[in-house]
Amino acid sequence: MPALVPTDHTATVTWLGIVTSPDRTALWAEPQDHLDLTFEGLAGSVHGGRVRASCARVKSQHPVGTEIINERQLSILCAQELAAIAAQMGLDTVDPARLGASMVIDGIPDFTHVPPSSRLQAASGATLVIDMENQPCQFPAKSIDIVAPGKGKGFKSAAQGRRGVTAWVQRPGRIRLGDSLRLHIPGQRPWQP
Repeated sequence: MPALVPTDHTATVTWLGIVTSPDRTALWAEPQDHLDLTFEGLAGSVHGGRVRASCARVKSQHPVGTEIINERQLSILCAQELAAIAAQMGLDTVDPARLGASMVIDGIPDFTHVPPSSRLQAASGATLVIDMENQPCQFPAKSIDIVAPGKGKGFKSAAQGRRGVTAWVQRPGRIRLGDSLRLHIPGQRPWQP
């Protein structure tokens, strides 16, 4: 029996980008028309690589700076959740480039809360493994303030439960704007301790 179950849920890729500058104050993902995924993630991305230095997000498991596997190669957002973030912040839109996004998709409801270890697979075979919900942080707020002064402070609360997910590349390949990604979920019951 397969460990992952293909679902009827698909998403359309509506935006792609790569963060190339380590400057978090001016956080910016350069828009792309396609992403070439490798086991290292995205070539030229500050979030790329098979390993990374651990950060405050995993300090309960590892001292900050410890070399660990990079499960945060990509940041994937949902168009509907991005629109809800903008509305709560009193903005018409929030540019995903200002959030350091790698990808925005449209079509999977409650996307931020899909089960960890789910897969998004393109027709090319390129496959992304969802690690977990991407927690809101202050870096996007600083970047948003550059184009909407005073509005960035509302990002963290507006993005709570809507910030999308982090992911890593399981199978290399190309993903283009307009591609369809199929959601595969783990075939297990929810944890009930």
